Amino acid sequence: MAGPLPLGDPAPPDGMIPASAVDGADSRSLAFYLHVPFCRVRCGYCDFNTYTATELRGAKQSDYADEAAAEVAFAARALQQSGLPHREVETIFFGGGTPTLLPASDLVRMLEAVRAHHGVSPDAEITTEANPDSVDAGYLRQLADAGFTRVSFGMQSAVPRVLATLERTHDPARVPMVVEWAKAAGLQVSVDLIYGTPGETLDDWETSVDAALATQPDHISAYSLIVEQGTKLARQIKSGFVALPDEDLQADMYELIDERLASAGFSWYEVSNWSTSRSSRSRHNLAYWQSQDWWGVGPGAHSHVGGVRWWNVKHPAAYAGRMADGVSPAVGRETLDGDARELERVLLGARTRDGIQIKSLASEARVAVAGLIADDLVNAKAALAGTIELTLRGRLLADVVVRRLTA
Repeated sequence: MAGPLPLGDPAPPDGMIPASAVDGADSRSLAFYLHVPFCRVRCGYCDFNTYTATELRGAKQSDYADEAAAEVAFAARALQQSGLPHREVETIFFGGGTPTLLPASDLVRMLEAVRAHHGVSPDAEITTEANPDSVDAGYLRQLADAGFTRVSFGMQSAVPRVLATLERTHDPARVPMVVEWAKAAGLQVSVDLIYGTPGETLDDWETSVDAALATQPDHISAYSLIVEQGTKLARQIKSGFVALPDEDLQADMYELIDERLASAGFSWYEVSNWSTSRSSRSRHNLAYWQSQDWWGVGPGAHSHVGGVRWWNVKHPAAYAGRMADGVSPAVGRETLDGDARELERVLLGARTRDGIQIKSLASEARVAVAGLIADDLVNAKAALAGTIELTLRGRLLADVVVRRLTA
C-alpha cells in the first residue's frame, strides 16, 4: 500500500467543484483515469495504492466494476451541477494495480459507464495496463471489440534475475506472445521498462531494450527505479541486503536506450517516453503534462479540474462504503494559486519534446535560457525558434533545468 495521502482542505460530500474551475473549461479536454487497485502479489519496489486478496478486509473484487461505475455517474452530476460545460471524454486509462486481474467484461462495463454518463469522442484513446501473464488472446479481442484502442504491458525487464529482484512473476518469454495477440486484435501496444534495479548490469539492460524492440511495439516507456520509502526494497537496501541503484549507471542506461530507440525509428516526446509516430504517443499522459482536466476513479485516485485537485479514500472497503452511501469518495482537495500553476506548467512542459514557448516564461526565466544553452541543457536551434527543448544532457538533468527556469 502507498504512503499517506497529501494534506489538504476537506472535500465536500456532494463533490461540488469551485467556480474558479469553470474558467477556460471549453478550451480544456476531459480525461478519465480508472484505478483498479488489485494485484496478485506485491512487488517489492511498488508504492502504488494496491491490495492483494488478503488485504481487502471485506471489499470484493467482484463488486468493484459497479462501484467504479457509480463514481463515474457521480462525476457526471458533480461536473454538471458545478457549472462545467459538457465535454466528450478524449482519453480513458485503466491503471493499477493490475486492471486485467478483473474479467474483461468488468473493464468493458466501466468503459460503458463513461460512455453512458459523459459521452466518449469517436477517436478517443482508450488504454489499459496489463501484466504479460494476466491476459490471453481472447481477453484482448474482447477489449478491442468493446472499443479499447491501446494496451500497455509491464515488461520491466527481459532478464529473469532482474525480474526476480523486482518480484515480477511473469515469464519474459511470454512478452512477444502477448504483444502479437494485442496487435492481432487491432490494439496499439506500449511496453514499459524499468532500469537501475539493484544488481542489473549495462549488459542486462541492453538485453531488455533489444528484447522490447524485437516485439516491434508502437511505444516504449522506460523509468529509472526510484526507491520509495516504506517499500520492501527500501528496507532491503537499508539493511544492506541489496545495493542502492547507482546514479551514474542509470545515466548510462538512459543514454543506451535513447540511442537504441532512435536507431530503431523511435522519437522521444517526454523524458521517459518514446513513440514511433506522433499518433502513437500516449494522449492520456499528454493530458496530464498539459494540465488538462481529468477525473480519477477508484481508491486513492487523484483528479484535476481547472487547477483544483482532489484525492479519494485509499482503502477499497472505505471506497465501497462511500459509493454505497452516494457521497463523494474524495477526502481532501486543494486549489492551486497562480504561482503553483505556473510552476507546474514549467515542471511538466519542460519534460516534453514540444517544450515551452520562451515568450510564455517570466522575464527572469527568459534570461536564464542563454545559460541553459551554454551548458548544453537546452537545444540552441529550438531556442532560437522560441521553444525550450531539452538536449540529451538536459533530459538527464531535467530537474536542474526546471529549477533554473523557476528560480
